[in-house]
Amino acid sequence: MIKIEKKQKKNCKTYKTIEEKEAMNEKHIAIISASLGITAGQVKSVVLLFEQGATIPFVARYRKEMTGELDEQQLAAIRDRKEKLQEMDKRRETILNTLKENEQLTPELERQIAEAASLTELEDIYLPYRPKKKTRAATARKRGLEPLAKIIMGQHRRHILDEAERFVDAAKEVHNAEEALAGARDIIAEWINENRFAREKLRALFRRRGTIRSEVAKGKEDVAGKYRNYLDFEELLHKAPSHRILAVFRGEAEGLLKVKVAPPEAPALEILQRIFVKTTGEAAEQVVLAVKDAYKRLLQPSLETEFRREAKERADEKAIAVFAENLRQLLMAPPLGQKNVLAIDPGFRTGCKVVCLDRQGKLLHNETIFPHPPQNEVKQSINKIEHLVDAYHIEAIAIGNGTAGRETERLIKYMRFNRDVIAVVVNESGASVYSASAVAREEFPDYDITVRGAVSIGRRLMDPLAELVKIDPKSIGVGQYQHDVDQNRLAKSLEDTVMSCVNSVGVELNTASKQLLSFASGIGPALAQNIVDYRNSHGAFPSRDAIRKVPRFGPKAYEQAAGFLRVSISKNPLDKSAVHPESYHIVEKMAASLGVTVADLMTDKTLREKINIRDFVTETAGLPTLKDIMEELAKPGRDPREKFGVFQFTEGINSITDLKEGMILPGIVTNITAFGAFVDVGVHQDGLVHKSKIRKEFVHDPAKHLKLNQRIKVKVESIDLDRKRIQFTMIGVEQPRYA
Repeated sequence: MIKIEKKQKKNCKTYKTIEEKEAMNEKHIAIISASLGITAGQVKSVVLLFEQGATIPFVARYRKEMTGELDEQQLAAIRDRKEKLQEMDKRRETILNTLKENEQLTPELERQIAEAASLTELEDIYLPYRPKKKTRAATARKRGLEPLAKIIMGQHRRHILDEAERFVDAAKEVHNAEEALAGARDIIAEWINENRFAREKLRALFRRRGTIRSEVAKGKEDVAGKYRNYLDFEELLHKAPSHRILAVFRGEAEGLLKVKVAPPEAPALEILQRIFVKTTGEAAEQVVLAVKDAYKRLLQPSLETEFRREAKERADEKAIAVFAENLRQLLMAPPLGQKNVLAIDPGFRTGCKVVCLDRQGKLLHNETIFPHPPQNEVKQSINKIEHLVDAYHIEAIAIGNGTAGRETERLIKYMRFNRDVIAVVVNESGASVYSASAVAREEFPDYDITVRGAVSIGRRLMDPLAELVKIDPKSIGVGQYQHDVDQNRLAKSLEDTVMSCVNSVGVELNTASKQLLSFASGIGPALAQNIVDYRNSHGAFPSRDAIRKVPRFGPKAYEQAAGFLRVSISKNPLDKSAVHPESYHIVEKMAASLGVTVADLMTDKTLREKINIRDFVTETAGLPTLKDIMEELAKPGRDPREKFGVFQFTEGINSITDLKEGMILPGIVTNITAFGAFVDVGVHQDGLVHKSKIRKEFVHDPAKHLKLNQRIKVKVESIDLDRKRIQFTMIGVEQPRYA
C-alpha cells in the first residue's frame, strides 16, 4: 500500500479513512497504468514521489531507478490523469451525498455510481435523480398526468384519446384530452432524455456523423469579413482540425457566427423510434411525437453541449501542445552569452532608445537617438553609437525587430567600428509587456518603460531563457488562439514548460534573478525572494551547501533544488555540475579508487575511462544515475542549448511592397501552428508557409521538424497587400545546411 504522510492524512477530505484513500489510490493506479501503457509499479512510484512533494524535473532527472526512466511528458501525464480521477471522485461523492440526503440511494444505484468509469457515465446515471428546476414534465406530474404517460408508453391500449378523457380536470388546469396528451408527452420526453441506453446510441451517432456548421449571424454580414472562410461552413466534427474549431467558436463568441453541432436529424429520430416505439396505433403515434420533442428540445441541445465541450477540449489540448512546444523552442534559443551589449529599441517619431549593458546585464547607460524621419539626425546618431561602442567596450548590438527595426539594422551595418562587433536583430515580442510590469518596475524603479524595453531586448540576446521567464508566456507571441483555450490548462502547461527548460539548463545561484530562481525545482516565488534577500545581505554563496542557511530553505527544498543550482565560484567542482549532492560520495569513491581527486577525474578522460560504473551500483543509485554522473563529469554543467549564430535578412527587402512573387529569401520561423509555420523575412509582416507547402522531409522526419527560430529559405508564392498577407512555399527551395 502507498504510505500517506500524516499531514496529508489530515487534509484528506474526499475519503473518510486513510484505508479508503489507499484503496482509491490503488484503483487510480490501475486505471492510469492501463490508459497510459505504463506499468502499475512505475505509476505507483511516481504517485508516491509526487505525494511526498517531488517535482517533475527532479523525478525525471534524479529518480530514474524508481520510475523506470520515465520522461517529463510521461510524468506530467500521470499527474494530470491522477488529478482528473480525483476530481471525478469528488463529483462521485457529491452525487452520493445528494442521493442519501434525498433518500434516493439504493444498493444497486450505489454500485453503479461506484463502478462508473467516466464522468459522462456518472452524470448519465445521476440524470434521472438530479434536482430539477421547474420543467414541463414536472408541471404535468403535478397535474396528475404520469399515469397517462405510463399507459401511452406501454403502447398496449388502443383508444388513447378515451384514456386521456379520464384525466381532464379543470381544477388541475387540464381542460381537454389534447392538453392531457400533451402533458403526458412531456413526461415521456423526459423519460426518453434520461434513458442511458438511448443517450449512448445517440452519442455514437454524434461521434460518427456529427458535424460542426457555421454561418454568418443575422445582421453581421458587413462586419464578419475576417471569418469569410466560415460564413457557410460545415465539416465532420471528428475530422475538424483544432484551429478551425477554435476559429469557429471564437467567431461565435464575438457574435459574428451562428454555430451548430449535430448529426443529421433523420437518423437520430430513427434510432430513438427503434428504441421506444414498439407497436403501431394511437399510443405509438403519441410516443413518436414525444420522441421528436425529446430529441429537439432535450437530447439534441444536451448532447450538442457535451460534444461542443469535448471538441473544445480536444482543440484546446492540441493548441496548448503547439503553444508549449513553441515556447520551449523560444526559451531554449541559443544564448549569445556574457558580452557587453548595446541594445536598441527602434522607433521613428519617438526615436530609438539606446542602452549599454555589461556582461552581467547591468544597465550602465541610456539615451535616445533620432536617426529616422521626421528628425533624420543620422550623423549625430552614428557618432553617438560609435562613441558608446568604444566607451563601454561593446561586443554585440541587439536591435529590436519592431517598428523601424530594419531601418535601424541598415544604419548599424553601414557603420564601421574599431573593434569586432556583431549586430543581431532580436524578436522583441513581449518586451513592452515586461517594461510595463511590476517586475520591470522593481528592477528599474527610476527608469521609464522605453529604457526597460531596450534592456529586455539586450538581455534577451545574452540569455533568452533568463529574460523571458520574467514575461507571461501568453504575451510572448508564439501561440495561436491562446486567449480562446482553457486558461487554467494553458497556464499549467506553460508553467511545466518553463520549469522544464529552466531546470534542463540549470540556474547559477549567485547571479540568477528572482524570477529565474522561482522556476528552479522545489523553490517557488517565496523561497526565491528569500534567496535573493540572503544573497544581497551576505554576499555570494560559496557552495551549494551554503543555501541551507537561507530562511525556510529546509531539507525537502534542498533535495529538490540542489542538483539544478550551479555555483561557479565553489571550491568543489561538483557544485558546477548537475551531479546531485546526494551522489557526491559516489564520485568521491570513484576518484579514491584511482587515487586521484574529483577535479582530476573531471578533467582527465583517460581516468574516467578506467571507471567501471557497475562497481559503484548501490540500492539507491543504479546504472541510469551512474551513467548521468559520468556524462556530467565529462561535461560539467553543460548547456543543452545550441551555439549562437548570426542571421541576416536580404538587403533591400524591408517592407511588404518590396516583395515579388517568385523571390527566394532567407527567413526565421517565428511561430508554428497546426496548419503551418509563420516566417519572418524582414518586412514587418510574417508570412505563412502552409503545411502543404513545407518540404516533405520537414514534415515526415521528426528529427527535421521545423523549429522556432530556425533559419530557412522560402519562395514568395502570393502577396495580398490589402489584407497584409504573404504566402510562402518551401517546395523546390534548397535549404541551408543549418536548416
